[in-house]
Amino acid sequence: MLKIVDEKLSGFLFVVILPFLLFFMSYYGFESSYAKLKSMEEPPDFMFSSVYAYRVIPNFLMMEVFAFVNFVVDNYLFSLKSFLLKNGTLFYHSIFLINAIFFVASSLVLNKILNFNSEFSNKKLRRIFHLLAVFFIVIVQYVPTNCDLISIFFYVTGAWLTLKYYHHRKNIDFLLLCLTILTSTFVRETSCLNIAFFAAIFFDFKNFKNTFYWKEIFFLIISFVLPYFLLKMMIPQSASFFEGIYFVKNFTSLYNLSGFLFGFLAFYFVFQLGNKEQQGILKKYLFFSLPYLGMITLVGLFWESRLFLPHILSGFVVVSHQFKNIQQHK
Repeated sequence: MLKIVDEKLSGFLFVVILPFLLFFMSYYGFESSYAKLKSMEEPPDFMFSSVYAYRVIPNFLMMEVFAFVNFVVDNYLFSLKSFLLKNGTLFYHSIFLINAIFFVASSLVLNKILNFNSEFSNKKLRRIFHLLAVFFIVIVQYVPTNCDLISIFFYVTGAWLTLKYYHHRKNIDFLLLCLTILTSTFVRETSCLNIAFFAAIFFDFKNFKNTFYWKEIFFLIISFVLPYFLLKMMIPQSASFFEGIYFVKNFTSLYNLSGFLFGFLAFYFVFQLGNKEQQGILKKYLFFSLPYLGMITLVGLFWESRLFLPHILSGFVVVSHQFKNIQQHK
């Protein structure tokens, strides 16, 4: 009995408390020189214009949590207000609170993934993988936003449901995957990468007709396309798809080149840890995610290395998972 309690306590400390402390240190131990979010008194206007306006779930949560934090501080924690303001504005604390919740939730999902049909029988090795994944999430928080951690939570949840569907073929898992993609499209366009992840696992170039799940892929695409274009119609913007073209800047700026090298080398590092089958899946994942990679090359900034985070996390997920031959599931 005591052993079970000790194991649960150890798991809680490792999966929840340690990641939270790392995240807390990244937000309050040092200040980002990239985004001045810490000094903003209230939500900036740019979060409700251009491409940011389509991130309706993060924007809604941001406003509600900001109002809640203001209410609690003014009515119940007023004596602590001066202390809180020394360490950031109430808006910054609100963003931290939202991101911390979804970060811990992502850590919990990653823990479930790494312990599901794991390639590693050694629990210590699984924990090392978990810790590495958490570190990569934390290190890219030098570009704090109100949507990325929510997006990551939905992405790893989609990966978890994809793996469950791969092994068990339960319709409920696929339905939940569709709902996850649909919902996360209201968070960020990264939701399309869940389609790439699904295709990478189920697609076999050598047996094209028999192993590609056309019906499933169709429903996943619809789950992304419907909310995507619904948002474009409901929230018209003068610059609805991007803020600017940064292709040249990405390959001429030292910072952007550094961000690109970080994303490339991090993915390559994880890729090298996989066996031949796992590496094959990751190659297919890169192929199916080319539209996303093309878009961030054209209209994103490589220095915002958070853009490569789904690929890095996918590497950890695939390399730690034991896959069976797809033919066994036919």
